[in-house]
Parts: sequence; C-alpha cells; structure tokens
Amino acid sequence: MKKNEITKHERIEEEIKRLKRIFTKIEPKEKKVIEGLIQRAAYMRITLEDYEKDLDEKGYVEMFSQSEKTPPYERERPVARLYNSMNGNYQKIMKQLSNYIEKQPPIPKDEGDGFEAFVMDR
Repeated sequence: MKKNEITKHERIEEEIKRLKRIFTKIEPKEKKVIEGLIQRAAYMRITLEDYEKDLDEKGYVEMFSQSEKTPPYERERPVARLYNSMNGNYQKIMKQLSNYIEKQPPIPKDEGDGFEAFVMDR
C-alpha cells in the first residue's frame, strides 16, 4: 500500500462521518435507529467502490473450465454477482435513509442583511 493510500477501515469511517453530517437534525431516538443503517451503508459503499475498481480492471466475465478435458467458456465473475447483489441492497438502505432526510425540518433560508432585497427593488 502506498503511503498516501488510506485503509478500507479509514475509508469506511470517513463515509460514516459524511453520512452522519447529513442527519444532524434528526431526533435522538431516530438517530439510534439509523445508526446501523449508516454503518451498513458506509461499508457497502466502500466495498462497492473496491468491486467497481476490480471490475473495471478485470472485467465482468472470465474464461472458466470445469476440468482440463472440457473447453473453457465465458462466465460471470463471482465479484460481478456480488457487486450486483450488494448494489441492490445498498440502494434499499439508501432509500430507507432518504426517508429520514424527508422528515428533517427544512433549513431556514439566510435572510441576509437586506442589501440584496434593496438592490432588487430598485
């Protein structure tokens, strides 16, 4: 691993922090409920990124043979199947989390000092 590369665990922790910042205005009881969703979503997102890198480098299919006596054929790589399955689950978790975003009170608009309104009225 290169010096400037961060570990998978560090990447997951960064994603957890990012997601938690999105849900700062949620009630404490609801935060406890979504904590597990946030952790799973963070893990899945980082793992999906790793799978994507592997799939970009090695492709979605590979040549496979049951034995030396049978000719090889193209088959879906196991990581492609894992990616598709995990991606579907990730989308479901993100949908659940997005339902909590909709419950958050709207962020009040910054009214400013009135200068913009003054200019626009002229």
